[in-house]
Amino acid sequence: MPLAVEPVEIVLALVVFGILFFAVKKFVVPNFEQTFEARTKAIEGGLASAETKQAEADAKLAELEKRLADARQEASRIREEAREQGAQIVAEMREQGQAESTRIVEHGKAQIEAERQQAVTQLRAEVGSLATGLAGRIVGESLEDDDRANRVVDRFLADLETDTTTGSGVS
Repeated sequence: MPLAVEPVEIVLALVVFGILFFAVKKFVVPNFEQTFEARTKAIEGGLASAETKQAEADAKLAELEKRLADARQEASRIREEAREQGAQIVAEMREQGQAESTRIVEHGKAQIEAERQQAVTQLRAEVGSLATGLAGRIVGESLEDDDRANRVVDRFLADLETDTTTGSGVS
């Protein structure tokens, strides 16, 4: 019988199987166990390290968010101070402009008054010389004497002023 198994082959197969089983259990399985344990420890260590780094990252993120909030608050404060300073500068410039404007107006008024006085003086002198000349022709005598000429001019101007004030009041 060609397909018949001999009892010796069964025993020999069991012995070889036992030796092989023993060798795998003794040498191969512990190496696998060590490798699995090393990998497990590496994975657990990596997870612990990742958790630590995640906690550090969260702490740094919280710190950065706090710094960012502080920076925003500082920027807001600086903007507010700049607005206040700008308003103060505008007020100062407006005040200086107003003072300069007032000074210019006062200077202009003083200059106009000085020019008016000069024109009145010049007009009096011209009217005086015309009046003196005219009075000299009418009277027939020379009014070259300064005191006499001044009295005649002053009287003429006083009469002229009273005529213009009474004339303006009547009409």
